[in-house]
Amino acid sequence: MNNEFEKNVQSQRNDFLDSVVGFVVTFGFFTVIFAIATVIDLFV
Repeated sequence: MNNEFEKNVQSQRNDFLDSVVGFVVTFGFFTVIFAIATVIDLFV
C-alpha cells in the first residue's frame, strides 16, 4: 500500500453506526415536524 491516508485514518468508528444515527436523527426530526403539523391541524 502506497496510500498513506489508508494507513493513517482519522476516525476508527464504524461507518454503519454513523449512518444509522444519521438516519434516526433525520427520521426523528421529520416525525416531530409531522406531529406538530398534525396537532396544529387538529386545533385550527
